[in-house]
Amino acid sequence: MIIIGEKINGAIPSVAKAIAAKDADFIKNLAKAQSEAGAAFIDVCASVDVNVELETMKWLIDLVQEVTDTPIAIDSPNPRICAEAMKFCKKPGLINSVSMEGDKIDVIFPLIADTKWDCAALLCDETGIPQDAEKRLKVFAEVMKKAKEYNIDPSRLHIDPLVQMLCTSEDGIISVVEVIKEIKKQYPQIHVTGGASNISFNLPARKLVNQAFIVLAMNAGMDSAIIDPLNRDMMGMIFATEALMGMDEYCMEYIGAYREDKFGQKK
Repeated sequence: MIIIGEKINGAIPSVAKAIAAKDADFIKNLAKAQSEAGAAFIDVCASVDVNVELETMKWLIDLVQEVTDTPIAIDSPNPRICAEAMKFCKKPGLINSVSMEGDKIDVIFPLIADTKWDCAALLCDETGIPQDAEKRLKVFAEVMKKAKEYNIDPSRLHIDPLVQMLCTSEDGIISVVEVIKEIKKQYPQIHVTGGASNISFNLPARKLVNQAFIVLAMNAGMDSAIIDPLNRDMMGMIFATEALMGMDEYCMEYIGAYREDKFGQKK
């Protein structure tokens, strides 16, 4: 599982407070902890006013790179902020994200075409979030046309099927599972990602729902996730699921993680 560490996000109150106070140590500690916990990318999202977003992104990215060489996931709804923030990164990372909304893909895809940058792509367009699997797969087809146009290999894409709140869904995650399976069937080398915690908004005992979701989604083909790598229960569930799916030969990764006390079950 490709873990995209979600903790450095100005939408989180404690991070917003740290950004406002310019608390560099708080940000650096979050970056280092996520890297040590196994994050493949450190997501950096300022979530501040657009007038100060770019300078805030630079400050955050610089701090992360002071303490870890884990690649950055540049996270902004504004593709031009993402494009500028790429310049602050010492190595290729991930752009989070593009979609078929507006000109996002046409801003970002040309910039990463001849690089080693990955990119997350959301399955939405000008009409919003499609409410059924068939429509999301049509958006996916358009994304892949753009990828082919700009010669971007599918292995560099992380497709987000758009995980929504379970409490407002009529069919649970059946549509999401259908989308994930079809994406992996068409492009086995592509990655499927998503924010695992989105599923449990407005529900009690959210951790249980999040963990159940990650198991079902991984079984469908999800191999990338935007999660908190410091959540040892979730990390344990991922290690266990990979072992059960035959992705961990002789359970060596699971056993190693247990020995290193990565998922909080060691007594």
